[in-house]
Amino acid sequence: LMNKISVSEFFLLGFSDDTELQPLLCVLFLSMYLVTVLGNLLIILAVTSDPHLHTPMYFFLSNLSLVDIGFISTTVPKMIVDIQSHSRIISYGGCLTQMSIFILFACMDCMLLTVMAYDRFVAICHPLHYTVIMNPRLCCSLVLLSFCVSLLDSQVHNVIVLQVTCFKDVEISSFFCDPSQLLDLACSDTFTNNIVSYTIGALTGFLSISGIIFSYYKILVSILRVPSSGGMYKAFATCGSHLAVVCLFYVIALDVYLSSAISQSPRKDAAASVVYTVVTPMLNPFIYSLRNKDIKRALWRFLRKII
Repeated sequence: LMNKISVSEFFLLGFSDDTELQPLLCVLFLSMYLVTVLGNLLIILAVTSDPHLHTPMYFFLSNLSLVDIGFISTTVPKMIVDIQSHSRIISYGGCLTQMSIFILFACMDCMLLTVMAYDRFVAICHPLHYTVIMNPRLCCSLVLLSFCVSLLDSQVHNVIVLQVTCFKDVEISSFFCDPSQLLDLACSDTFTNNIVSYTIGALTGFLSISGIIFSYYKILVSILRVPSSGGMYKAFATCGSHLAVVCLFYVIALDVYLSSAISQSPRKDAAASVVYTVVTPMLNPFIYSLRNKDIKRALWRFLRKII
C-alpha cells in the first residue's frame, strides 16, 4: 500500500550526496550567481544613466535584466545556503512560494522576449511611425501585461499544487521546488492536474513563440526588400542580439520541458534545469554587451564615472 503523508516540509536532494563535491558546487554556483547579478545590474545602470539609451528597446532590455536577476535569485541563493548549512529542508509554504516566484519570472522572460520581438518588428517594418507606435504608455502597458499574464500563470500552477492533500514522499529530486516533481510526489491521481499544468505551459510558450516567429517573419520580408547589402546588414544587426537570446532561451527551455515530461531520471532533469535557470540569465548580459556598441559605450561611460 502507498504511504500517505501530510507534509509540512520537503527535502531537496540537489545534485550530489558526495560531501567532497559540495564546496566545489558552492563556489561554482556562487560565482555564476554573482556574475549574473553583476552583469544584469550593469546593463540596468548603463541604460538608466545614459539618455541616448532611453528608448523602447533598451527599456525592455533593462526589464529583462531585472527579471533575470529575480529568476536566478529564486533558486540559487537557497541552494548555496543549503550547501553551507548542510540542510536541504524547505517548508511547505516556502516551497510553494519558491515555485510561484520561479514560474512568474520564467513566464515573464518569455513574455518580454515576445514584446522585444514586436519592438524590433515595429522599428524595422514601420520606422517612420516607430516613436508614435512605441510610445512610453504602450511600453509600460506591455510590461504590465507581461507581468499580469505571468502572475496568472504562476497562480494557476499554485492552485493545482494546493489541490494535492497528501504525498507519497517528501524528497524532491532537484535543487528547487519544481512544480512537475511536486505533482509526481502526490499520492492521488494527478493525471488531470498534469494535463492542465503542461497545457498551460505549452499554451504560454506557444503564444510567445508564435509572436516571435510572426515578428521575425515580417522583419525578414522587410529586410529582403532592402536593395543594398549594407542596409540589409544594418537592419538585421539591430535584432541580432535579441535573436541570439531567443534561440538560447527557447532551445534550452524546450529541451528541459520535453525531458521533464518523458525522462525517468530526476537527477538528470535537475542537471538540465541548471542550464535553464542559471546559465541562460548569466549569458544574456554578455550577448547584449558584446554584440551591441551602444551598450558597450554606455557601460564604459558609466564605469568611468564611478572609477
